Amino acid sequence: MIQFGTGGWRAVIGDGFTRQNIQLLAKAMSMKMKHEGVEQEGIVIGYDRRFLSKEAVKWACEVFAAEGIRCLFVNRSSPTPLVMFYVEKHQMHYGMMVTASHNPAIYNGFKVFTYGGRDASEEQTREIEAYAAEAERAGEIAVIDYEKARAQGLVTEFNPLNEYLDNIIANINMQAIRDRGLHIVLDPMYGVSQTSIKTILSTARCEVDLIHEAHDTLFGRRMPAPSRDALTELCTYVREMECDLGIATDGDADRLGVIDDQGCYLTANDILMLLYYYLLQYKGWRGPAVRNVATTHILDRMAEAFGETCYEVPVGFKHISAKMQETGAIIGGESSGGLTVRGHINGKDGIYAASLLVEMIAVTGKKLSLLMEEIHEKYGRSTMEECSYRFPAERTAELKKILFEDRLTPQFAEPVSRVSYLDGCKIYFENGGWIIARFSGTEPLLRIFCEMRDAETAQEYCRIFREFLKL
Repeated sequence: MIQFGTGGWRAVIGDGFTRQNIQLLAKAMSMKMKHEGVEQEGIVIGYDRRFLSKEAVKWACEVFAAEGIRCLFVNRSSPTPLVMFYVEKHQMHYGMMVTASHNPAIYNGFKVFTYGGRDASEEQTREIEAYAAEAERAGEIAVIDYEKARAQGLVTEFNPLNEYLDNIIANINMQAIRDRGLHIVLDPMYGVSQTSIKTILSTARCEVDLIHEAHDTLFGRRMPAPSRDALTELCTYVREMECDLGIATDGDADRLGVIDDQGCYLTANDILMLLYYYLLQYKGWRGPAVRNVATTHILDRMAEAFGETCYEVPVGFKHISAKMQETGAIIGGESSGGLTVRGHINGKDGIYAASLLVEMIAVTGKKLSLLMEEIHEKYGRSTMEECSYRFPAERTAELKKILFEDRLTPQFAEPVSRVSYLDGCKIYFENGGWIIARFSGTEPLLRIFCEMRDAETAQEYCRIFREFLKL
């Protein structure tokens, strides 16, 4: 059965991620496109560097071809934002990307994009799941051999990378960057960002060094997520080589990690604060921000200081992009490292975000460490603790009953102002801090996030919640 989470359909390779299920998904997409009458425009499909990614595209193309739907196949490993850009730019109704983003190497999957280059909504993914179930009941799925489909013009291989990069370059102050002569090190984490980011920065006359740029489907035996622990080598490189900035992206380049000029890791929350502050204070933009339930509330204080609003939405970037469209927000992001800015694509893009950060250093003439201090002086400091816990599958119903049916919560020393069940169980404290427990939409985990003024309290509150749930 095909089941979508917050970041598309993901499954363990050889278990759920199989040729049979991939072709089942392609059949479901074909049925959906025909029902909506958009099959004649075709579908664009890309892939990242994960094991079986390229083969998965070909298996899907064989089904689309049998259904008479033309496939535009991005014929080299590419960033997810590239496919989103192409769907939006060329006003297509559907695109797909073979990736499991920042999941462990044993996973792979598909992301589905809809008109405007947006992540498929929950309603749309439920429809795809229903079509997949119907196709599975119907039995055998028709295919046309990939090479035969290509010869018949039902599959077109192409590479729209230049169009995507030119769009970013046109929206970045390249001259300001050229004037600074910056030294930057890039860690693509064995993923797909190196060509894109290096091309942009080299065009702006930056000196660019690379680490972990090889193609490794095991991602160096680490999760391809730009977390603090995963970027220790990047931190060391920045310090030893005295670089202005260290940039890292996850496996499919839609999430960003940053090391400042002091060799210090900046969290995704820090990056969001920096870019929102830059847009408001230095570029003179005006507009709200959008964040998910597990992202820093300092964005709320910053927005309020400029007479704006920061909107809270559930986890899943489709919620962020939808709220941005509704409110005219200028930035939207999440604590897991994804963000987008108004005027670019309607989804996460670590390549564009990295380019904008470099522009910020060039235009302000300030190092990242100084800009972070400027923000802390104006809006205060906080610390976020993030914990993830695995649990036996048979406890799922029990945990959900505690949190969402009985609505039981631990006792904390800090007075509680309210509790929200928008996504998970989130407790807001009167001092402005908060803690949330929610089930992951991409892995079998329960995650606890807590933001408080000091690390000790945040860690203690996470421990209290964990012990309360007996995890």
